[in-house]
Amino acid sequence: MTGHVRQLRDRALTEAAAAVRTHERDLVALSHSLHAEPETAMREHKSAAKITSLAAATGFTVTRGVADLPTAFVATHGSGELVVALCAEYDALPGIGHACGHNVNGAASVGAALGLAAVADALGITVKLIGTPAEEDIGGKALLLDAGVFDDVAAAFMVHAAPEDSVGASSLAVGAWDVTYTGKSSHAALAPWEGVNALDAITLAHTAVGLLRQQLPPGVLVHDVVFEAGRAVNVIPETARARYELRARTMEDLVHARRRVRACLEAAALATGAELELAEHGADFADLRQDAFLTAAYTRAARSLGRDPVSRQGEVIASTDMGNVSHVLPALHPTIGYDTEGALHHTAPFARYGNSPGADRAVLDAAIALAHVGVDLATDPAQRRRCLDLLADRRTATASLESAPVRTGRVP
Repeated sequence: MTGHVRQLRDRALTEAAAAVRTHERDLVALSHSLHAEPETAMREHKSAAKITSLAAATGFTVTRGVADLPTAFVATHGSGELVVALCAEYDALPGIGHACGHNVNGAASVGAALGLAAVADALGITVKLIGTPAEEDIGGKALLLDAGVFDDVAAAFMVHAAPEDSVGASSLAVGAWDVTYTGKSSHAALAPWEGVNALDAITLAHTAVGLLRQQLPPGVLVHDVVFEAGRAVNVIPETARARYELRARTMEDLVHARRRVRACLEAAALATGAELELAEHGADFADLRQDAFLTAAYTRAARSLGRDPVSRQGEVIASTDMGNVSHVLPALHPTIGYDTEGALHHTAPFARYGNSPGADRAVLDAAIALAHVGVDLATDPAQRRRCLDLLADRRTATASLESAPVRTGRVP
């Protein structure tokens, strides 16, 4: 690194951190407000409005409702060729609020975007704050990726709230089905033989999948929940509805697991005579692949703030739609820690610590650390070129697909 570049980097780091600290009250207030009014997937209207209002007030150009998702948005600042995305999450869990800390995640990404916006012109970057709804459900990032919202992005960052600081972990691929069995109702006492029992079908499916688990490879998990299985005890249930979610270490393993589980669901329909309807619920989440350079840059930044992230390289933790992004472009998804007194994600006790002093510090530290990563990427000539070249390759591949002749007629 030349002396001029080093001076540019050091000055940008100082200015980006100062910009984050200038907005400390706004960022903490945003995190607390999101926490106080939790909104579930695709209902995050107030949450998205809070973030976009702050972004617009600080000079970002805001587009709401992108990709036909009412609670998604894009806010941009700068005009440089290197487009850096900060992914903001803000959806909560039904019944237990921000039990995954997305108020911290979202506020941290906003803070990082504000920090990088302060140095965007000097670094030749465009800061793109992407509002990604429904991470806990249908996978907003995957849908936005498919819709082209990341097409100009060279690298994407975010952090995730957790009881500890960590870097480098992967995640499980995940996919879900909405399952409906349709039978035939009849009087449960006078003529049960005339009915086709959808509850029997859902019971057989649950049992078959339970027996299948012994033969599934390590890392493959199946969860299910029943939403409906009849409404009156003296009527043979005509309809049963459930959701099945599958997780696996890779997308390839997920495809294999889907075949095995689908066979169980179809067997239940065959055994009972009920009709089976399967509908994919949201997008499949890919396994997470974190970029080595971005991870190292974040680790250095976190340590400069007095944190000591644990390396989780090779470990698999939960699932995230950031995995889909990471299969397409360089991505970063560390965890930012604060004390939850042992409470883990997706529990009501974890949610209670989302507006604690520790969580507030996590918002600010994560924002500064992510901004530092953006500065490091922009001022490292080799890494900047790597990301821009990868982006150019993606565009070339996309153009080739779009120009390929469309084949019609019967496939031999």
